Amino acid sequence: MSDERDVVRTDSGLPVDRVYGPDDEAGSFPFTRGVYPNMYRGRVWTMRQYAGFGTAGETNERFRYLLARGQTGLSVAFDLPTQMGYDSDAAMAQGEVGRVGVAIDSLDDMRTLFAGIPLGEVSTSMTINATAGILLAFYVALGDEQGVDRGALSGTVQNDVLKEYIARGTYIYPVDSSLRLITDLMAFCAREVPRWNTVSISGYHIREAGSTAPQEVAFTFANGLEYVRRALDAGLDLESFAPRLSFFFAAHNDLFEEVAKFRAARRLWARLMRERFGASDTSCRLRFHTQTGGSTLTAQQPLNNVVRVTVQALAATLGGTQSLHTNGYDEALALPTEESAKLALRTQQVLGAESGVTKTVDPLGGSHYVEALTDEIESAALAYLEQIDELGGASRAIDFMQEEIHQAAYRFQMEIESGARPVVGVNVYEEEGSTPRIGQPDYSALESGQKQRLTDFKGERDAAAVARELDAIRTVATGDDNLMPALVGAVKAGVTLGEISDALRAEWGTWDG
Repeated sequence: MSDERDVVRTDSGLPVDRVYGPDDEAGSFPFTRGVYPNMYRGRVWTMRQYAGFGTAGETNERFRYLLARGQTGLSVAFDLPTQMGYDSDAAMAQGEVGRVGVAIDSLDDMRTLFAGIPLGEVSTSMTINATAGILLAFYVALGDEQGVDRGALSGTVQNDVLKEYIARGTYIYPVDSSLRLITDLMAFCAREVPRWNTVSISGYHIREAGSTAPQEVAFTFANGLEYVRRALDAGLDLESFAPRLSFFFAAHNDLFEEVAKFRAARRLWARLMRERFGASDTSCRLRFHTQTGGSTLTAQQPLNNVVRVTVQALAATLGGTQSLHTNGYDEALALPTEESAKLALRTQQVLGAESGVTKTVDPLGGSHYVEALTDEIESAALAYLEQIDELGGASRAIDFMQEEIHQAAYRFQMEIESGARPVVGVNVYEEEGSTPRIGQPDYSALESGQKQRLTDFKGERDAAAVARELDAIRTVATGDDNLMPALVGAVKAGVTLGEISDALRAEWGTWDG
């Protein structure tokens, strides 16, 4: 019998059971009610606030600020040149350095980014795709410098290139070459970095591009199934990599639909993995990160976004997310200020400590409405997956998914413009002069400083060693060996992200859509 001190109670002192309802499936296949038996009664979700500010030094300061205020995981946003495989001194990078995230050109930048942060004691998520292998190479190399065993490194690289072709655009190489990079990274981590989540299969950007909730689930899973098939074709054992697959979803404003989406996603992924690949329970378990919806934030009356973010965060936690990022209320205007970033984190902390969502598993399970929505979203997503299968899988159905998202986004926007879909502060309850001005960094000075640091770094390298490592990368790229060891060796020798990307571009070409 439980000790009286261990009984969970409401604010009024009423006892709360671990789970309610006749079907106690939390922690067991098909995981509709949650991937762990106790969910947040055992451990609250990871509060992983996303940050990337111009330079590695500035981003390090923000990381330290958030960690000191109770954040429990790091999440890195990279600038567009880094995402696209260009160093900050490249002509293609001009005017974009540090604007939407941190510029990382070299191992030296990675050192600065994590200065004073022991990699063996934090979990780090990196929102990076086409250049995911290079960024992971930087991270592994830095861990080696810090004396951290590779088996102790934990975190995630998004590494989901298919959704870049479908919805976001930061792709570099042709589809098959990109998928080869992904499977190489998966195989390397299974062997050397076993706690690393090798792909964060991302529905977030699909939803942000305008998809519906069922489309978000379906297209994300189509990509996930493609990665599993490619890994199996490359000779990887399913149970060596499938447990490290993770997912990334959006949380939007329709509270009950979003909760049902997360429940349907867990159940559908479990069934797909079991039926198509014979996966174990561990490999059927869908673990996911959630970010509140950036596209739902309004520049008009931005304080209203505090309420939107809270509703969306509530949906994510009621839906059983494993980690959560809450957006700053001012992100429709600029990079979030320290004030708005702290309030976004406090939003999660209030939900975790005061709202009661952690007291029982799947609080909305059994609701006639939520159960019906769960069934309907699963059915609609499965219908899309059958269409994608008929087209040959995700890598052959890019045009189809793009068109479906475009049509959904158009319908949504037309509803806002007609007034059929109310948006407070935009087409209802409007106010004059409600958009404040937010200061911007001096991006010209930031870019100039980053270029100078890169110039200094390149001037101190062993040029012959750099040339040898680039030759090794080109050789491996045209063969069948795993690229990751060559990438780790290269970044340790001072080869930059842009130089590695250019070497691969020279061998593989680029994708022009």
